[in-house]
Amino acid sequence: MRTAFIGLGVMGYPMAGYLSKNDHDVVVYNRSTAKAEAWSAEFSGSVALTPFEAARDADVVFCCVGNDDDVREVLIGERGALQGLSKGAVIVDHTTASAELARELYADCKALSTDFLDAPLSGGQAGAENGQLTIMVGGDQSVFDRVSPVMDCYAKATTLIGPAGSGQLAKMVNQICIAGVVQGIAEGLHFAKRAGLDQARVIASISKGAAQSWQMENRWETMINNEFEFGFAVDWMRKDLGMTLAEARRVGATLEMTALIDGYYSEVQELGGNRWDTSSLIARLEK
Repeated sequence: MRTAFIGLGVMGYPMAGYLSKNDHDVVVYNRSTAKAEAWSAEFSGSVALTPFEAARDADVVFCCVGNDDDVREVLIGERGALQGLSKGAVIVDHTTASAELARELYADCKALSTDFLDAPLSGGQAGAENGQLTIMVGGDQSVFDRVSPVMDCYAKATTLIGPAGSGQLAKMVNQICIAGVVQGIAEGLHFAKRAGLDQARVIASISKGAAQSWQMENRWETMINNEFEFGFAVDWMRKDLGMTLAEARRVGATLEMTALIDGYYSEVQELGGNRWDTSSLIARLEK
């Protein structure tokens, strides 16, 4: 397919690369043109100077930027991608954004005889680099069926959750669960240390049982060594949890643990950990 990829951050750069390596015709746009030119030197594809230019001849436009405001800027702002779409084209937004924005963009696209999927990601930088992302999608079944084979270039699992906005809501569930798991591991490791246990032996034992998780197996060692300079940043997690708590208030859900851990992440920010990995929750216990 003719594809465009808007946003070449730590996630978008390798994702666009997988599209190119799977023989899709790729045009990339990034606010930093130097980053886009570096991508085009590494992969087969061309560079656009505006989102409008990137989207102009594309069958599918992928977007992976920072937040709601960034999405609005590249899609519906001046020289935004929506202005360049052909009828029948699809926008797939991989940004973790609000469900409200997803529903708004879905309506905007329908008015232009185009389509929209909200498709936030799980798996982090490593998942993007290894083509092993999990994608939660909101939108129409027929559009999902048409585009999911393209997303499979960089995903291990792509699931249509429901109508527009459902992908973003599912990502909120994902972040609720991750926050709780990471806090539990942080407290477990902290307790093991204070109790005089060999933390490595404890993890070797319990990771074979019901306590096992991806976070435990991939983050326990870096957590006890105070290594947090990688992975999904605390600033981004707080952005996600903020949207989640706002949505919870809207739908009447009680998220006591999530609100508490969001406060813990604010303490990590006060320690200077804005760009630390989310596993840095242990730092506030060990300070």
